[in-house]
Amino acid sequence: MRAGRKQWIGLAVLVLPVLLISVDLHVLSYALPFISAELAPSGAQLLWIIDIYPFMLAGLLLPMGTLGDRIGRRRLLLAGAAAFGAASAVAAFSPSADLLIVTRALLGVGGATLMPSTLSLIRNMFHDDGQRRVAISIWTGAFAGGAMLGPLMGGALLEHFWWGSVFLVNLPVMALLLVLAPLLLPESRDPRPGRFDLVSVALSLGAILPAIYGIQHIAQDGLGWAPVLAVVTGLALGVAFVRRQRSAADPLLDVRLFGSRAFTAAISANTLGVFAMVGSSLFTTQYLQMVMGARPLIAGLYALPSAGTAMLAAGLAPVLVRRVRPGLVVCVGLLVGASGFAVLSMLDVTGQGGLLIAGIMLMAGGVTLVLTVSSDLIIATAPPERAGSVAGLSQVATEFGGALGISLLGSIGTAVYRGHLAGTGAPAPAMDTLGGALETARHLPEAAGSALAGAARVAFTQGQHYAMIAAAAGLCLMAVLAPVLLRSVRRATPPPAQPDPAGRHAMR
Repeated sequence: MRAGRKQWIGLAVLVLPVLLISVDLHVLSYALPFISAELAPSGAQLLWIIDIYPFMLAGLLLPMGTLGDRIGRRRLLLAGAAAFGAASAVAAFSPSADLLIVTRALLGVGGATLMPSTLSLIRNMFHDDGQRRVAISIWTGAFAGGAMLGPLMGGALLEHFWWGSVFLVNLPVMALLLVLAPLLLPESRDPRPGRFDLVSVALSLGAILPAIYGIQHIAQDGLGWAPVLAVVTGLALGVAFVRRQRSAADPLLDVRLFGSRAFTAAISANTLGVFAMVGSSLFTTQYLQMVMGARPLIAGLYALPSAGTAMLAAGLAPVLVRRVRPGLVVCVGLLVGASGFAVLSMLDVTGQGGLLIAGIMLMAGGVTLVLTVSSDLIIATAPPERAGSVAGLSQVATEFGGALGISLLGSIGTAVYRGHLAGTGAPAPAMDTLGGALETARHLPEAAGSALAGAARVAFTQGQHYAMIAAAAGLCLMAVLAPVLLRSVRRATPPPAQPDPAGRHAMR
């Protein structure tokens, strides 16, 4: 059955939380220098301010998706919107780095309800394959819209208000969602949901959080008993989680899905694309503000070309897969994204704005093309009654990839940064972050402060160089594997001739 006008209007409502989460991610990155100056977080605290949100998302998306199958996807969406709004209000007025970390964790809990709810509702609202692909391309394009709106909104707010204002922008969007969702979105749930397994929820969190913590601290500080034990603990709990899913009558995750090479390839491409794109944003935003010296609003304007390219790529995906096999589309997208990271690796302290724009345009366009195609391949495997759990799994891949990107690429950059500054006699506060170094330089005599700031900027760009090369290498490797693993997925057939405007743009 093909969707009608009400379903397409409902899709506009579902785009709201997607847009908000993308805006929230990009707004925060532009606020980091202001948070560093006012709350004075340590290097570890700054990483946790960034990381805890995607970590909580990654741990809870799968349980929340399954919970939506049981209690109703619309009901979960509304509960998450209310929680997200309340946590945003508290985060805006956090007086310390520790409290901001806690509220960011609560935002992650609320956000974990939003993404699987939206994607599973799309799966149940659009049963026609072509219409579903168009809807998913719009859903993916909303992320690019958030990438465009976020820096501009953040720059404007930070020009005139304190850093906490970037969290308050969430409140009107959540209020609008709470009003419109009951009117325009249908409720859907699994008619035979089974038991909700709290032990599996605990295992999923226990597997993800210690592993990420350990990886982050090994990369930052080298091998030590605590981080190694955390990684081992996470891996052991991950094995226990998988074994429980295999034997459970009502698993949170149907591990049989990974028996499909195409499904596994789509998940892998999705994870790696987000890993590279989100990890790179940690560097590009700091490069703009702390190396080039751009004001927040001007830094936001630099994001416009890349966001426009990403939206164009999302719109082209339904057309391309009607003419080219999806495996080749994914391969090309990965290679285009890798070329963007190669360009970004050439940035230095002279402030190469044109090179930066070119690099992020290539990166954003290529990766968005991959995410649009892979998201449809993933959700297409879900029967309507299990859409929440598969949507949750898709978003776990996305958020886990983003968390790892920030953690691993950020840790590579930090290790190189510290190694470069180690022989300069820089004071301890300057060794953690570029923001800390610039703040320390402000309180030194002019000559010493200028020397420290210059050395820190050089060290940062060196770290950025190695992180971007690592991201490009990962995308190139996946580009080689994608056509092989996805060779069973055939080129889409054109939609049948029907007097339905949406069908003409369907992605087959």
